[in-house]
Amino acid sequence: MRGEYDWPNLVAMFLAQAEARGDRPFLWAKRDGAWRAVSWAAGAEIASALARGLRAAGVARGDRVVLVSENRPEWVLADLAIMAAGAITVPAYTTNTTDNHLHILENSGARAAIVSTAALATRLLPAAEDARAIETIVAMEPIARSGERVRIIAWDDALEAGRARDDDIAESVAEIGPDDLACVIYTSGTGGRPKGVMLSHGAILCNVHGATALLSEIGLADEVFLSFLPLSHSYEHTAGLFFPISIGAQIYFAESTERLSANLVEVRPTIMTCVPRLYEVMRQRILAGVARAGGLKARMFHAAVALG
Repeated sequence: MRGEYDWPNLVAMFLAQAEARGDRPFLWAKRDGAWRAVSWAAGAEIASALARGLRAAGVARGDRVVLVSENRPEWVLADLAIMAAGAITVPAYTTNTTDNHLHILENSGARAAIVSTAALATRLLPAAEDARAIETIVAMEPIARSGERVRIIAWDDALEAGRARDDDIAESVAEIGPDDLACVIYTSGTGGRPKGVMLSHGAILCNVHGATALLSEIGLADEVFLSFLPLSHSYEHTAGLFFPISIGAQIYFAESTERLSANLVEVRPTIMTCVPRLYEVMRQRILAGVARAGGLKARMFHAAVALG
C-alpha cells in the first residue's frame, strides 16, 4: 500500500498512475454499440490540454468551475483538468433545475462551467446568463446559444487552444497541497437550499488510503469497476473514481440503471460501489420473477432463502 504522503494531491496521483500504465485502458464507455476505452496516457494528455485550454479561457488558480454532465470519460477528464489548472471543481446534479444551477453558480462564485449535452445546457445556460461571475462555458457536445453575455467554447476548441500553449502543467500540479480545495460538492437540498461542502485533496486522499487499507486484506490486483452512481455525489466521486485511480483500476460507465444488469454481464466488474437502494431494487425484481414463476420453483426458492 502506498504511504500517506506519496501523493500531495489528486492530480499528482492520477499523473503518476498514467505514467506507470501508459497505453493500458483506463476509462470505458459504450458508443455505437461497442465498449471503447480511453487509455491512461491519452487521458493524461487530454486532461493536461484541457487544463491549459481553461487557462487560455481565463480560468485562474482558485476559481470555481461548475461541471454538469452524466457519467462519462469526459466527466473524469474535465474534473482532473479543472484541478490541474489550479481551479476547484463544483460538480452539479444532472437533475438540477435552472433555479438550482443559478443558486450554485452564485453561491460558489463560479467563473466557468463545463456541460456535456444540449439537453443539460437548456437548464444551465439561462442560469449562467443571470449569474454574476461566470464568463465561459465549455461544451462537450454542440449546444444552442441562449444569450449573449456568456462565451461558449467547444470541447475540441478548448483542447486545441490548450495544445497550442506551453504551460508546464506538472509545475502547476506541484503547487497544489493536501490542504487545498479539490471540489465543492453541493447537498441535494432536501433540508433547504443546497449547501456547498468544501473537500480538500487531503480529505479525499485520506478516504482513498483507508479504502485501500481495508480492501488490501482481501487482495487488490487488476481491478475493474462498473460505475453507475452519479459522480457528482461525494460517495461515487471518491469510491468510484479516485479510489480506482489510486489502485490503477479500469472504470466502465454503465449505460443506465435500466441497462445495469446487462452491463454487469458484459463488463464482469471485480468491484462495484453500491448503495442499499440498488440491493432493494434487485431484491424486488428477483421476488417478482419468483412470483411469476410460481409452483415448485417458488417453493424451492423460498426454502433456500429460509435455509440461507
